[in-house]
Amino acid sequence: MAANELNTHAFLQSSPRGICKNILLLLGGFETKTGEQWLAFRNDGKYSAADYAKITSNQISRTRSLGEKSLGPSEQNQTIKSRRHFVVKILQGAMSGLAYMHNHDRLHQSLGPASVVLNTIIESDATYLVPRVRDLAFSVDISFSNLEEDPGRLSEGLWRRAVAAGAVTPMEKRAFGIADDIYEAGLLFAYLAFVPFCEAGTMDSLSLQRLLESTFQLDVMATRE
Repeated sequence: MAANELNTHAFLQSSPRGICKNILLLLGGFETKTGEQWLAFRNDGKYSAADYAKITSNQISRTRSLGEKSLGPSEQNQTIKSRRHFVVKILQGAMSGLAYMHNHDRLHQSLGPASVVLNTIIESDATYLVPRVRDLAFSVDISFSNLEEDPGRLSEGLWRRAVAAGAVTPMEKRAFGIADDIYEAGLLFAYLAFVPFCEAGTMDSLSLQRLLESTFQLDVMATRE
């Protein structure tokens, strides 16, 4: 997994199109005497989108525990507006990083709120926010030359699901893989649309996924309603 992550970052960072600002920058890697592999990344923030959502939901709980009148209507509206703007910027950055990977024939395959690093979680600093995608250990090469060869152990499950869904040719498998990544991006969207605006413990990623897949049968309009 570490080797796969190293190779993926090295490939993406060697692109003639330039380095994507929305993907965490790899500085290097090394192996210890005991055989452990370590990767070193530029310090572009210690918080993830999951941390941000947890902190904001805890803030909501604390505020409400003090009483509904602790913030006036105008202050509440401004807080929601600032939070919405911040969340949109997180999503824009994450989608930009994911699109860059797809344009360079790479899938992420583990995109979630913990996979997006933030250089700030202060909503008033949204202008300076640069979200960066990380955790590329499960990344999959979807270049046509690779799809025609042995896929490797890390992507076996993906291609089994692809074949079960009727994807047989390299073109169909590639399309399935990209769609699978976009599905995960949709779950990330749902998470950020709910959790930062809810009290702590009210909603989580697994509950949202169950609601979308089981209760609403992936009907987005019904979910929105």
